[in-house]
This record gives sequence, structure tokens and C-alpha cells, in this order.
Amino acid sequence: MQRTVDLFYRFLELLLVLLLSGMVVMVFLNVVLRYGFNSGVTVSEELSRYFFVWLTFIGAVVTFREGSHLGIETLVSRLSRKGRITCMILVNVLIMLVSAIFFLGTWKQLPINATMHAPVSGLRMSWVFGVGMFTGGMMFLIAAERLFRIVTGRVTDDEISAFAGEHTIEQLMERGE
Repeated sequence: MQRTVDLFYRFLELLLVLLLSGMVVMVFLNVVLRYGFNSGVTVSEELSRYFFVWLTFIGAVVTFREGSHLGIETLVSRLSRKGRITCMILVNVLIMLVSAIFFLGTWKQLPINATMHAPVSGLRMSWVFGVGMFTGGMMFLIAAERLFRIVTGRVTDDEISAFAGEHTIEQLMERGE
């Protein structure tokens, strides 16, 4: 099961690379065409904006899974193990709540976006903003899995230390920092 999950996140990372590459190619091509030939590809501006939206939201999921979001560890690092675990529980419950609200808000907005089309490409706007359901759902699942592991006592000391910002040099190097 873990192998399937890892493959899924590898796919998301590849998708992020493709989205970023697509943005770079479209924007670069448009700049060259505008300044070199006084023309341009009108759909590239719109698509690069949409790619950026998807890149941001999919990147948030990957970053959340890796535990790479910004955090304020000043208070948490001063707490005992029990205090850190309590904070981990509270944080994951809060993330689940916000993710559920985000998912449901996107779900309610979807019928409106499905009737609207992008001005240049004609793409349904539900394809653009529907990524909110993916992001909200995935972040909810990640937080729920973490909460389950914390409550059942399966959280490791390394995870608790990382939550408190106590990374070793090896851990930082492993994450590419």
C-alpha cells in the first residue's frame, strides 16, 4: 500500500514539473513572439495562469505530505513530549476542519464554475478551480492519517522532533534543505 501511495506522490511531483515547464515554455515563447515578431499566442497567457493555479494547489499537497510548510516551532520546541503530541493533535484536527470547509466550498461553487468558460481557451472554469476539491480532500486525508497514527501511538520520536523543529543535519540534507 505504501508503495502505491509513494508512486502517486511521485506522479504528482512529475505533474508539478510538467506544469512548471509548460508555464516556462508558454511565457518564454510569448515574450519572444511579442518582442521579436510583434505577435503572440493569446491562449498561452490564460493557460499559464491556470497552470500556476494548479501548480500552487498540487504543490501544497506535496509540501504538506513532506511536512515542509512553514511552521512556528518556538513554542512547540519548549513543550514536553505530551505537550507536543497534544499540539500535533490540535493542528491536525484544525487542518482537517479547514480542509473540509475548503473542499465543501469548492463543491458548492462547482456548478457555477461548470457553466462559465474561459474567455480565450473556452475551458470550463470548473477544471481550473476544481483543484480546490483535490487539495482539500488530499490534505484532509493526510491530516486524518496523521491524527490516526498519533492517537493510536504510532507516531515516531523523529516525527515529534520534526514537528518541534528539531531537525538533524542528516534530516535536512535528506529533504534537500
